[in-house]
Amino acid sequence: MSERRDQMGTLAPADAAALLDDGTVAGRWVLDSAGSRAEFHVKHCWGAVTVHGSFSQITGEGSAGPDGTVTGRVCIEACSLGTGNKKRDEHLRSADFFDAGRHPQVVVTVTAARPAGPAALACQGSLEAAGHAEPVEFTAHVADASAETVVLRADLVVDRTRFAMTWSPLGMASATARATVVARFVRP
Repeated sequence: MSERRDQMGTLAPADAAALLDDGTVAGRWVLDSAGSRAEFHVKHCWGAVTVHGSFSQITGEGSAGPDGTVTGRVCIEACSLGTGNKKRDEHLRSADFFDAGRHPQVVVTVTAARPAGPAALACQGSLEAAGHAEPVEFTAHVADASAETVVLRADLVVDRTRFAMTWSPLGMASATARATVVARFVRP
């Protein structure tokens, strides 16, 4: 988080609300793909194993209005997913899961965000994957913020069945997936 001096001259972390209120972060932002990541984790084998995966292609943009309104969009290329197992990756890209051939992107859209503490934003929006869209609410934690860079981290729990990702022989895989997105935004 960017630092400011408090009344005693001591360095104190910047407050998300203050950065929005004073206009420091107002304007257009673009996602720094190299400094961002999207990951997922799903319990498998009745919770004995966790499958970890990530996406290597992620883009996005955001904006903060002079009145403190925040909106944004992160686009993740479904075909860029990787778990370290080629056969599993092919299956995850298939119609049983992401259906990447017909629905090439997973999209997180933030339509509204408001301060939820000194280093957090309560976000509302939608998640689109595999041809389905669902409303989402999550907290984006502000890991760093300045006039030139904003880094947000959000953890979401996703019910895979809401996106028709129900394949699970013998019920071995959890219906929920945990997703983590670290988004580093910079000035264009």
